[in-house]
Amino acid sequence: MKNEAQVIVGVDIGATKVAAGLVSVEGEIVARYRTPMRAMGTAANGLAAVSTAIEGLFTAGVSRHQISAIGVCAPGPLEPKSGVIINPPNLPIWHNYPLAEEMRKLYDVPVRIDNDANAAALAETKWGAGRDYRNLFYVTIGTGIGTGIIFDRQIFHGKTGAAGEGGHVGIDINGPLCNCGKRGCIETLAAGPAIARRAREKLSRYPGSILWEMAAGDLHAVTSEMVGTAFAVSDPAAQEVMRETLDLLAYWLGSMIDLLEPEAIVIGGGASALFAPLLEDIRARWRGACINPCPLNIPLLIARYGEEAGIAGAAALCA
Repeated sequence: MKNEAQVIVGVDIGATKVAAGLVSVEGEIVARYRTPMRAMGTAANGLAAVSTAIEGLFTAGVSRHQISAIGVCAPGPLEPKSGVIINPPNLPIWHNYPLAEEMRKLYDVPVRIDNDANAAALAETKWGAGRDYRNLFYVTIGTGIGTGIIFDRQIFHGKTGAAGEGGHVGIDINGPLCNCGKRGCIETLAAGPAIARRAREKLSRYPGSILWEMAAGDLHAVTSEMVGTAFAVSDPAAQEVMRETLDLLAYWLGSMIDLLEPEAIVIGGGASALFAPLLEDIRARWRGACINPCPLNIPLLIARYGEEAGIAGAAALCA
């Protein structure tokens, strides 16, 4: 990488950290730097944190003059075309903040900004599990559920840039209240916190579950990771929770198939390891979950990028 004339920088901005990386044309992250996000004070404090992360990459033998472009995964809501961060709940210092413009002033290179799920979907299309497909539906499952839609190897943004919020597609009008204000979003039913919540609700019926031991008898300490571990050893409580979760995800994905009929579906995010052994169980549930006559012709794949999907995705915006 030291011999390359130019490099692409990918920056992943979160509420508590900024991670930056140098990404090769093959999608390899060859250098990394991480620093805390300055989420308090002025908008300039946040910009300074981003700049600190980028400057930290130069110890890899690359000078700032070699940067050809900077891609950024930023918290939404945002406007991808203008690069304006509108009003992110977890970063209140940025309100209608022209992040792309401010970064161009610092580095004098093109800057592209998008949300993490859209960017990760593009990275998987360019370099990852979806590289053999032109039309892709990407799902990231962790503390929430985010999605990205790829048509003809490009992100589908919709009219204003707000398209692709598949995690807030409701499947139960009487379901739990979501942070978005709606009820029954798939995020409230199948993301990590929802898996843990259903386990806690069921444990009174399973006094012999190993989840009690894993949580040291504290019902509120049960996590989705514990459920996954218990499921792997056939714990009955965890099995019931995971069966319900697979039913919910399959029903929702069936609707996405009916709407989009993608060539492939890619699952990433922190919970992807939990679902990796269960892909065929999800696909089997598509029978009866959608009207598409050939749902099993659509591959369901695990993403290439894990925790570094934000860096790779940000770079993919400029690749």
